[in-house]
Amino acid sequence: MDASTETLTKTRVTALPGDGIGPEVMAATLQILEAAKAPIEWEAAEAGAVCFNKGSVTGVPRETLDSIARNGLALKSPLETPVGFGGKSANVTLRKHFELYANIRPVRELPGVTTPFTGRGIDMVIVRENVEDVYAGIEHMQTTTVAQCLKLMTAPGCERIIRAAFALALAEQRKTVTTATKANIMKLTEGMMKRVSERVGLEFPEFRQEHIIIDNCAHQLVVAPEQFDVIVTSNMNGDIISDLAAGLVGGLGIAPSSNLGDHAAMFEAVHGSAPQIAGKGLANPTALLSAAIMLLRHISAFGVAEQIEQALFITLAEGKNLTGDLSPKGHGVGTAAFTEQVISNLGRSSNLPSRQYSRLALQAWPQLTAHTEPTTRELVGIDVFLESDMGSDEIGQALETLAQDSPFRLNGVSNRGVQVFPATGGQTFLVDHFAARFLFKHPITLDSSSANGQPEISYLVQRIGTRFAWMHIEKLQRFDGKDAFERPQGEG
Repeated sequence: MDASTETLTKTRVTALPGDGIGPEVMAATLQILEAAKAPIEWEAAEAGAVCFNKGSVTGVPRETLDSIARNGLALKSPLETPVGFGGKSANVTLRKHFELYANIRPVRELPGVTTPFTGRGIDMVIVRENVEDVYAGIEHMQTTTVAQCLKLMTAPGCERIIRAAFALALAEQRKTVTTATKANIMKLTEGMMKRVSERVGLEFPEFRQEHIIIDNCAHQLVVAPEQFDVIVTSNMNGDIISDLAAGLVGGLGIAPSSNLGDHAAMFEAVHGSAPQIAGKGLANPTALLSAAIMLLRHISAFGVAEQIEQALFITLAEGKNLTGDLSPKGHGVGTAAFTEQVISNLGRSSNLPSRQYSRLALQAWPQLTAHTEPTTRELVGIDVFLESDMGSDEIGQALETLAQDSPFRLNGVSNRGVQVFPATGGQTFLVDHFAARFLFKHPITLDSSSANGQPEISYLVQRIGTRFAWMHIEKLQRFDGKDAFERPQGEG
């Protein structure tokens, strides 16, 4: 589409200049968009280090949240977050506050950017679930030496990101959607994503659909990256492989991404704030400019997006006035010269065509608490997590005695997921964190009027508390006749 044929109605977007080199790459990007007559009106806002220094716990003040809420769109430069101390990541705050559940990371070989994979035809998109998984940040110290992080994955969360992957494949005229999980080990959490992808995939027969174990996916990304088209995966898996994939085509310095939700979208450079070169006029704006191109396509300004992308491609291919990270040592130019070179190439077409895009339409999700009630629900037992420096046999025997006059029987004791009582003959290094599995002698069928086994559980836990310090309890349930829990290694 020719840029001149598009509507000139301007879209208001919040601009977050960020930290370090952020203001420099933002200024360069906005200069290029203005030269291309991009239909955007900018509203500046603050986030990151400047806000942490003013006392903000999240690094994102209310004024910034309000700006993004009003506009529904943001372009963000890198933000700094205190490492190992201080408040939450400002980046994570923005994603979670606006429920930006879909992280989109395009990975394409760029002209003039030489890597060991040049010529392989790499052109893929990694679609990463962005708000769940271990990144929910639910952590506890169980003992002084044992930390716990809860990995929460939900069926609606999996379905949203999988549908987003198919929507992207449709918008970009792609052919294959690959779901990458660790379902061979984490059968309930990662396995949920695999099962949901198989169910949702039935609605999209026009696409080739595959499943791959995430470690093999990482391997295949290095061995044969050109085989991938769209990869959809969970939060931490996606965080890792998207950075790996960026390294195949030139690194994080040129990598853009978008974060999409039902009510807002944020587009950003993936790289860090590079404080060592901040203020020196040396920064490469390619990543943020590429993110702005994604923003333009999001608002259906396809012609302007293509014009800017082609100008960038020509600039990279011809190798004139490239920043130092893209040039032989000592031959790079500054941010300003690179920016002017891109502007001078507006209106030209490169040998690398832009993909054909249509608007990416995400399915809107209802504003209600997601819940699915099983036909039948049974309470079959509980896991009690406790702290002790005793040996496993001594713990097991003590717990058997404590449970004798309760509705439960001790099924076993595990340590870091391995059964240690009754002994299985293995060799397990013990730490002071044990999980005791108690099963009801007669499982309880639950309904809306039941007490969820609370009196029986309370009685047993009180008994255990006379001898042991315990941290938490997990109910062992069975939904529609299927166990809703995993078994420790070695449990019969």
